[in-house]
Amino acid sequence: MKITVIGLGYIGLPTAIMFANHGQQVIGIDVKKNVIEMLNEGKLHIEEPGLKEELHRAISSGNFTAQFEMEESDAFIISVPTPNLPDAYRSCDLTYVKDAVQKIIPFLKRGNVVILESTIAPRTTEDVVKPLLENAGFIIGEDLFLVHCPERVLPGKIIHELVHNNRIIGGVTPNCVEAGKRVYGVFVKGELIEASAGAAELSKLMENTYRDVNIALSNELSKIGDALHINALEVIEMANKHPRVNLHSPGPGVGGHCLAVDPYFIVSAAPEQTPLIQQARVINNSMPNFILDKINGFMKKINGKKITICGVTYKGDVDDIRESPALQIVQLLDEQTDFALSIFDPHVKKPWIETDFEAAVHSADLLVILSDHSEFKWITEENLNSMNQKNIFDTKGIIQIKRNQEVNIFDMGSLYQMKKKNSLAPLSALSTGGNEWKKQ
Repeated sequence: MKITVIGLGYIGLPTAIMFANHGQQVIGIDVKKNVIEMLNEGKLHIEEPGLKEELHRAISSGNFTAQFEMEESDAFIISVPTPNLPDAYRSCDLTYVKDAVQKIIPFLKRGNVVILESTIAPRTTEDVVKPLLENAGFIIGEDLFLVHCPERVLPGKIIHELVHNNRIIGGVTPNCVEAGKRVYGVFVKGELIEASAGAAELSKLMENTYRDVNIALSNELSKIGDALHINALEVIEMANKHPRVNLHSPGPGVGGHCLAVDPYFIVSAAPEQTPLIQQARVINNSMPNFILDKINGFMKKINGKKITICGVTYKGDVDDIRESPALQIVQLLDEQTDFALSIFDPHVKKPWIETDFEAAVHSADLLVILSDHSEFKWITEENLNSMNQKNIFDTKGIIQIKRNQEVNIFDMGSLYQMKKKNSLAPLSALSTGGNEWKKQ
């Protein structure tokens, strides 16, 4: 089978390589010249464990080539970005999807399979993409097969999960479902779940929305604990010992091109039916400013001058900074405070990021951990010797140093300890908290 994959990003590239390493001839299409050149030289433009070795295998076998030009294939997989539009509900921008569909139309022939892997709003496959293909003269389900197959992988474990996760095959018709199963059956060992295209679209969005809402609940709990001087992390640990409770961990916010984006696609499709989803987004979007307030208050308390930020990615052990709340916090600190800032992230290469940890913490009064990179687990007291004051605000709960007289450590459960003494808010003041979100 010959497969063309359009969009060689965090999902498209691993997918293309996986097909190539399972005996298929794969053409990878991207609009970025440097991406094409790097891949054909065996170099990666993204960070993902094991992917470089898989790329070398694919190139050595002759089954993978990256290029600009489209050509005829048996299957076309569209895996292009779908950002938010700047409208009231931050709806799905289908510009890249529609452009990709238009570009493959001249190369389509009878029997082809067109697969949308990009995360899209409900009913996009049937209401937007299907008419484009029908206007080109194709009968969907008879001479052309249209499918939505959303990815369900975790960055850092993509290679394994592409193979072993269950895969939703959302076809416009039953024949489309079967065509999609034939394609993914090449390497997927998980269950190939048959579905309509619309159900597949909404399932993908709800999987991420569930996590977003759960995190919002935990983030709200961290604020409650801060106000009442109760350790929210202890509460979560105890609550999760209940057999039917699974609270997620609070943190500095939600990022990435899934949890921070996908819920809006549902909201824009059904705004009146989604008050809970919308409120969860408001809560999670409030966290960078909440963390900023905590940092500001503590720095004033200790008369601090310099802050070291550890991590600007949206999650640990990846280089992905899309929608990163950590990056938002850095920008807020830069724009709204006069503190000296030093940024350290071993996974991100930018001119403004310090590459040496000890240089980054030199003369700092507060170290703030915003990404849960594995490297941060092993920070020791000795690594902090050049700090002016040894204070750590660990928003991800990852650091292994024990609290002691030398090092002050605060986390999302002990936020109230960063306040001045006797700062517990009276219960009467808590009644206004419900209006806080409406003002944001």
